Amino acid sequence: MQSVKDILKKFDPLKDRYVSREFQAFGVHLAQKLQDERRKSLYIKLAKTVPRPILEVALRYVIDSNARNKAALFMWKLKQLGAF
Repeated sequence: MQSVKDILKKFDPLKDRYVSREFQAFGVHLAQKLQDERRKSLYIKLAKTVPRPILEVALRYVIDSNARNKAALFMWKLKQLGAF
């Protein structure tokens, strides 16, 4: 685990403007993995409201697949897991 000092050294306020809390960092991570960076705010909200294990199961499912639209498959899997 990184210390706060290490994280602040790497922090760029122009590039990392969405990240100030851990769930926001995970939301940005989801957007990058799903190749859907236009909807960062959606993934940040999901990271805040949906339990982390459910998000990780859905993300693993999407990464293992060869889907063209990873974001849509991720949302479908969340619905199937009962997140909504």
